Amino acid sequence: MLRVFYDYEGLKKQFTGFKQLSDRQFIDLLPLQSLNSLPPLKIGNTPLYAYKRWGETQLPFRLLLKDDSQNPTFSFKDRASAVVSAFAREQGFDTLVAASTGNAGSSLAGICASQGQKAIIMVPKSAPVAKLTQIIMYGATIVPVNGNYDQAFDLSVAATKSFGWYNRNTAFNPLTIEGKKTVAFEIFYQTQGILPERIFVSVGDGVIISGLYKGFEDLLKLNLIEKMPTIIAVQAQGSDNLARNMQNTVFQANPSTTIADSISVDIPRNFFMAKDFITNYQGETVTVSDLQIVEAAAALARNTGLFAEPAAAAAMAGLLQYMQQNRLEADTDNLVLLTGSGLKDLKAFTAIAKIPEPVNPDLDSLKAFLK
Repeated sequence: MLRVFYDYEGLKKQFTGFKQLSDRQFIDLLPLQSLNSLPPLKIGNTPLYAYKRWGETQLPFRLLLKDDSQNPTFSFKDRASAVVSAFAREQGFDTLVAASTGNAGSSLAGICASQGQKAIIMVPKSAPVAKLTQIIMYGATIVPVNGNYDQAFDLSVAATKSFGWYNRNTAFNPLTIEGKKTVAFEIFYQTQGILPERIFVSVGDGVIISGLYKGFEDLLKLNLIEKMPTIIAVQAQGSDNLARNMQNTVFQANPSTTIADSISVDIPRNFFMAKDFITNYQGETVTVSDLQIVEAAAALARNTGLFAEPAAAAAMAGLLQYMQQNRLEADTDNLVLLTGSGLKDLKAFTAIAKIPEPVNPDLDSLKAFLK
């Protein structure tokens, strides 16, 4: 995939520190002509929560949770859609297209609705109903594809070439990286420049993790940080095509089967960039089972009040696995990037979220129920 580069030497002469870049809302590190091209919705600046306890357990380290479900369409993907939409507006495109398992599609649909642009979203037949409903409610044209995400991706690219639409696709449009990297700037600001020792992020196509790396790399090139945090790529065991191929000379794809639909990918479209970032900056990879993902989502909700969809909870499952293996040092900060709301895919939690039968409206029935 193409990459966007900036005049870092010129920026170092122009700005003396992070605050000046922040005051200008990082327009100097975005591929846009004007901030006025961005959507009117509040995107980014999401909460960062800190914890020293996990249930009844006193943690030897500090747990940081970056909750990007607070974006307008309830997912991290709004960061990318905002920049893509703004660029399309500046370049005169009024129709945008994307292939998506749900989050990128609902994000683009919502952002385009706020910008007066037309969105066409191609989704695999397995996409969760809640995400499809979001897309429709935003007024986008939804195209269900009788196939998986990879086939929807290929169809959207073919349509882009045929109809002249502007394509938002993750790992196809390099500006998605530029939008997603803004989370690194926020983490720097919210931690007052003292970055976490580790950052856990769920990985499917490899674009969110690449955006995270790109943002920190920008800060490295501007001499605003001295080293890269250790970033852990967390994949579902049933969709581990990036982690499993890290050491392979020939890429081998396995069909993906996981409850975490947003990271269920046969062919990670941003594999080579993600692999290079992880390799060059000594990142790590870990896989977690669907059971671990569901259990992590439940524990997260019960211990913090944050409800994450399976793809987001995978990152939490990765940290919990590290914690169980005593791989997190005492007195360090360890951050989990939560990328989407659990309301996006309620069906995934039906096995553990059993709704009881109704009780009769009298105290005896209530007492019997509470026993």
